[in-house]
Amino acid sequence: MAKYKNEVQELLKEIGGSENVASVTHCATRMRFVLNDISKANVEKIEKIGVVKGTFTQAGQFQVIIGNDVAVFYNDFLAASGSPAASKDDVKKAAKKNQSLIQRLMATLAEIFTPLLPAIIAGGLILGFRNILEGVPFSALDGKTIVEVSQFWNGVNLFLWLPGEAIFHFLPVGIVWSVTKKMGTSQILGIVLGITLVSPQLLNAYAYSKSAADGTIPFWDFGYFTVEMVGYQAQVIPAMLAGFTLAYLEIWLRKWIPNAISMIFVPFFALIPTIILAHTILGPVGWQIGQWISAVVFAGLTGPFKWLFGAIFGAFYAPLVITGLHHMSNAIDFQLIADFGGTQLWPMIALSNIAQGSAVWAIWWMHRGNKEEEQVSIPAAISCYLGVTEPAMFGINLKYVYPFIAAMIGSSLAGLVSTLSNVAANSIGVGGIPGFLVIKPNSILMFIICMLIAAVVAFTLTVIFEKKRLFVSKK
Repeated sequence: MAKYKNEVQELLKEIGGSENVASVTHCATRMRFVLNDISKANVEKIEKIGVVKGTFTQAGQFQVIIGNDVAVFYNDFLAASGSPAASKDDVKKAAKKNQSLIQRLMATLAEIFTPLLPAIIAGGLILGFRNILEGVPFSALDGKTIVEVSQFWNGVNLFLWLPGEAIFHFLPVGIVWSVTKKMGTSQILGIVLGITLVSPQLLNAYAYSKSAADGTIPFWDFGYFTVEMVGYQAQVIPAMLAGFTLAYLEIWLRKWIPNAISMIFVPFFALIPTIILAHTILGPVGWQIGQWISAVVFAGLTGPFKWLFGAIFGAFYAPLVITGLHHMSNAIDFQLIADFGGTQLWPMIALSNIAQGSAVWAIWWMHRGNKEEEQVSIPAAISCYLGVTEPAMFGINLKYVYPFIAAMIGSSLAGLVSTLSNVAANSIGVGGIPGFLVIKPNSILMFIICMLIAAVVAFTLTVIFEKKRLFVSKK
């Protein structure tokens, strides 16, 4: 007998029936629907179903928060509705019809960078640990660092550069691979193309400025013209441009070259022209675009109005998450790291997560004893502090509105102080409280202060707003 037979029937009715379900899958806690007509979903009645802990619409998907028992609920739903099981990729493809052009572009960025995040986060922790070894004085008397005092830790520090270099200097390999994976083309060709962007034969991107000043940039001499032998270590946009060029060229070639000989000619005529374009047009243009973007953002983060930039970004990062536009920040962070050796943007993202989680804790405190709500608020707050904000925002803060506004204010003030204090991170990392692990050693103290600002302001304002009935949803 189905465990959730009644709840499933009720949900099926309130989303418009089986005929309104184009596709459905689930993740760790949520049912993820692509509906033919989202307007038919009766959100108010759906959220009154006992097992439902909240709803929201994102990236063209209508998502219903169920909790840890979502897999059982999903199977009961399939049995009752007759809907076929679908993978997350199938649902994403079906959801595109409900997305705007900007949403599709942001979804593409997310699909490229999400598979890379485990390596990037690990790399950030490695760099943070190496910075402590290299930058924190072991003794206040002589000011020597840990690596200067201990041969063991010096060896550890040198060894850890092996994975650190692999992750960050060779990031273009991962980006091009991820693009080909997303496009459904030959991933091994993407890996090879990525390697040609960071080959040891090329001038390291980090040495380009000095070599340009000295006039010692190596080049290929073709007699009639020359091409600079420059690598694109840690560069994001050149790798993306090269990856999409390779993917679309391979797709086009497979349409015109017969299957009998496609194994021979498609890889060759896709890879070689793309490598040529990558080192003559795509790479230089992508590098310049990346420098323009990072220069503009860096100017905002370090210029005379950096306090305003920090306040605005801190306030509006959470709303960006709702739209999906926040995915573009990963590319900007990587470019800032490549051009300036760190990012002042990412710390504010971690602070925004802390603010949202703290607002949820305030709701839990004000509503303690509400066992049904606690099933959402407690895990959502913990998730927020560990870098995943959607359950908190969609399950609690947006539902009540005023905690979301309180969190935006807390994040804004924390962002203002963060930029005024020049808080910077070596890399992106685990958002929320663990974020301090990738913060530069000279910024850790101020980052902790900013975390306290985000948490205390968001918590306090949520309590005040509820007691004073300010910004309370009329829903």
